[in-house]
Amino acid sequence: MKIQVLFPTATEASLFHRDEVKTCISGVGLTATAYATLKAIHQDRPDMLILAGIAGVFPGRDFALGEVTLIHSEVEADLGFFTPHGFVHMAQLPIDMEFERRHVLHCPHLPPDFPMRQARSISVNAAMADFIDIADADLENMEGAAFFHVCQKEQQAFLELRAISNIVKVGDDQWDMQTSVAAMTRGLHSLIDHIQQKS
Repeated sequence: MKIQVLFPTATEASLFHRDEVKTCISGVGLTATAYATLKAIHQDRPDMLILAGIAGVFPGRDFALGEVTLIHSEVEADLGFFTPHGFVHMAQLPIDMEFERRHVLHCPHLPPDFPMRQARSISVNAAMADFIDIADADLENMEGAAFFHVCQKEQQAFLELRAISNIVKVGDDQWDMQTSVAAMTRGLHSLIDHIQQKS
């Protein structure tokens, strides 16, 4: 089983090492992640590609700081237009009903017997933006939707793992990078062990 892990930043990758697992830094954001994901797929041909990093949790959601989750869905939440009535997501526009059907991206590769909670995530270019619809989301990140999109288009098996580092709230600076990165690293090792045992 050839496994490769993408990390958005060097900080998120800093505690992880396995001789048999290739890693790379994708860069922050949807564009950088799309490029890094496609490059990894075509250059390295992994059996499983994993995106691993930190994420913010929306207030009122049942996830704790430091908790590690598998992401089962992603939406590029700030893709749309501002109108006199506010922000309209592309999926809400009547011009492209096909987009409406596919704007929520799902991961079909989630291991059914792996003991880790799953979360709904949205991806944004502008973190903590107040105009996006968060009603059906638990977490926010800046890369996942691009990762899901490219992997699906390339028929690449993939998973996304996120540790919760902060509450998505403007002015809340209580980020716990050290704890969340350590937790994410432990969760990533456990996930890889599980994948390898099942392969």
